[in-house]
Amino acid sequence: MASEIKVDTIVNAGGDNDTGIDLATNDQILLKVANATKLTMNSTGQTTIVGEGGTTTTSLQQGLAKAFANSNPEGTNLNDSFNISSLGDQGTGIQRFNLSNAMNNTTFATVTCVQSNIDQEWEQTGSRTTSMAELRAYDETSGYTDVAEMMAIHGDLA
Repeated sequence: MASEIKVDTIVNAGGDNDTGIDLATNDQILLKVANATKLTMNSTGQTTIVGEGGTTTTSLQQGLAKAFANSNPEGTNLNDSFNISSLGDQGTGIQRFNLSNAMNNTTFATVTCVQSNIDQEWEQTGSRTTSMAELRAYDETSGYTDVAEMMAIHGDLA
């Protein structure tokens, strides 16, 4: 049977009374399994974990979507979202997703998908700034068209 330790507070050997693990400025937290490091967190909060194959590490912050949204076809309501402060209808087939927290630059990646049964439809990213991304849905038969949008943003937060 494995041993188990239950505590309410961990303090460092220096004797302070801070709750949690208190480390010096340049220290880091290492999580090891079978004497192999599986997770590292440095003093700035940057966290890396061992990837699925067990031989490479992945930055936790870099691997997370920084925003996502699912909107209605009219571009007036968000069905679900993260890091999206508001949605704007910019005209037929054009929706603007405003970010709660800005991106570091305008070269972030936007992954998009439309919810529609029209076969000849495609979507593109329109204008963008560090605080918004615009999506445009286009039907080759009828031009810009209102559809439900889904999107995720990957990149560095400001």
